[in-house]
Amino acid sequence: MYDFTGQRVLITGGNMGLGAGVARGFLAAGADLVIAGLEDDVAEVAAAWSQEFNRPVVGLTCDITSATDRAHLAEAAGELDVLVNNAGLELITPITDPSPEIDATFARITEINVIGTFSVIRTLLRQLKDGARIVNTASMWGKTAVAEFSAYCASKHAVIGLTRSLAQELAPRLISVNAICPGWVHTQASMRSLAEMSRRSGRSEADLLAEITGAQALTGLMEPEDMADMYLFLASDAARNITGQAYTVDRGELMQ
Repeated sequence: MYDFTGQRVLITGGNMGLGAGVARGFLAAGADLVIAGLEDDVAEVAAAWSQEFNRPVVGLTCDITSATDRAHLAEAAGELDVLVNNAGLELITPITDPSPEIDATFARITEINVIGTFSVIRTLLRQLKDGARIVNTASMWGKTAVAEFSAYCASKHAVIGLTRSLAQELAPRLISVNAICPGWVHTQASMRSLAEMSRRSGRSEADLLAEITGAQALTGLMEPEDMADMYLFLASDAARNITGQAYTVDRGELMQ
């Protein structure tokens, strides 16, 4: 459906979970890909995809909250047509838990999801071509909320606000900035959250998942590759008149 041949795409958090599904979508559409992730397997994932798609894929281990790491990312990135800010952290932060770890976790989530996203865009701004596309991964919980995930919810609300502000600020360069708000996708992060919700509520994971998917108009749990089309669309010429928007992809759980 989309042709990104000759276009260079950078995806943070592109080595696993939702980011990997999106990355594979861009590779299948012919893009030249750079992936960055916090994990040590990024280069290994990139090498495997290079072989599978018969095209060089650059993989770089990168903590987006580190100025040094971001500088290395900029060196590897080159000139960019598309930037997907997908790196993020989703952990529980119950305000009633008195442990100091909650405060540290809240700060780290904010540092990665909000400051990190802003800082990556700021670092790569000169390398983004005029007319480039920025797509930020927010969350359905960036439009609503759930108990005990206050840091994550707040951070994703902030990502949507950041998206809207930068869409106006970067418009003179014809750079569009949009956000995607996924619902429940079968990833390590979402299953970790499900397990924690189960532990704290005393309900089984199966029961909670049935309740979650039952609240969707279209039942069933999405897989990472199911998300790719919306990212490809917003990065394509078909979305040339769209900026400052936050699109929910959640099989009809949140209708607004």
